[in-house]
Amino acid sequence: MTPAWPTIRARLAELPAHPGRDRRVPPANGAPALRGASLRSAHRRSRTLPGCLLILLALLWAGACTADVVKPTMVDIAVHSHGEVQVELHVSIEALLTGINNRYRNTQDAPQSDAYDALRALEAPQLAREFEAFKPKLLGGIDLRFDGESVVLAIDRVEIPEPGYQKVPRESVVHLTATTPRGVRSLTWYFPKRFSDNAVRVRQVDEVREEWRWSDWFWLNDDQVSEPFPIEENFVKRPLHEVAWSYIKLGYDHIVPIGLDHILFVVGIFLLTARFRPLLSQVTMFTVAHSITLALAVYGVVELPARVVEPLVALSIAYIGIENLFSRRVQKRRLALVFAFGLLHGLGFAGALKDFGMPPGDYAAALVSFNIGVELGQIAIVLAAFALFAGWFAREAWYRRAVVLPVSAMISVVGLTWTVDRLMG
Repeated sequence: MTPAWPTIRARLAELPAHPGRDRRVPPANGAPALRGASLRSAHRRSRTLPGCLLILLALLWAGACTADVVKPTMVDIAVHSHGEVQVELHVSIEALLTGINNRYRNTQDAPQSDAYDALRALEAPQLAREFEAFKPKLLGGIDLRFDGESVVLAIDRVEIPEPGYQKVPRESVVHLTATTPRGVRSLTWYFPKRFSDNAVRVRQVDEVREEWRWSDWFWLNDDQVSEPFPIEENFVKRPLHEVAWSYIKLGYDHIVPIGLDHILFVVGIFLLTARFRPLLSQVTMFTVAHSITLALAVYGVVELPARVVEPLVALSIAYIGIENLFSRRVQKRRLALVFAFGLLHGLGFAGALKDFGMPPGDYAAALVSFNIGVELGQIAIVLAAFALFAGWFAREAWYRRAVVLPVSAMISVVGLTWTVDRLMG
């Protein structure tokens, strides 16, 4: 005789949720209490975990909606054969005036952030007037020496662009001049860390032979004096492994910890699925795409202004978060969109690489090394996300409801807010 449906339903309810995993025999006594305790524990985890993640995302949002990244000063020193020295400081005058240096990842981390924002909104002539009083302090802090002897630097002119797109730092150029003593063999450069970190390179200019040579970029971030640069001899190229390491570190740092855009995008990719194969498909698409536009932008083939790229990058973050709310698996359309968004993010990576500069003769090595650093940063994000929650909770019934949906919703809100904020900037 066929058993009644209520009896079948009762027996089905007794089966384990995951037949292949749970082979324990429940005890005869105390089973309801144990089951209730387990459910209460799972319920607590389902509430606590997303709460922590939402607090983290809220902090990221609050710290990045109006922030500029604090960039190092880029220094070009040209030594001419007729005895003239020209120094160009590519610098944020707003950061100089407010004392916001590279102790801070972005301007909103600094207590002077309001003053910075006010200066950032000034027209060029107004900012130039504010800078006048700082000029003696600037000249008193920097030091250019030839064979150990300081030379007197004078400010020739200051180029300040209009405010323009205010969601990226305004790069002004301070032009300084000096005279080279006769017979000198080398120079050293010092730029105080209290102003900012800096990267310096030297150009030898021979007007008679109509020749010039650039040195590599040298990064100075420990308040130190540069190594001596030769004046007459050829520059000694840095070993390839040193070039590679410096650009790997640059690429990694651009993702972790300062690349909030890219961190949220990768987390959004991760949330839809913690399964290896679909996750690998998405990350591969993103990697191939941003590698293409990064290379094209560095070599000058493709270029888009920041006022176009930055809002689109923010919009890509919002879209990934929104799609996570309505989709449960990775589809071909998702892979195509991740590829398209990767093209945009590659243009953003290129901006950071151009700001740092490329070593003469080692463009390919620097580009590949920077890309490796970016990939290591992405891997670090995925591993951190997996270790924090997905590795333990991704198979739980409450995981999507308690983690994927609220965190994706917050990511999409942050992305949409950034989009509007950057469009208005």
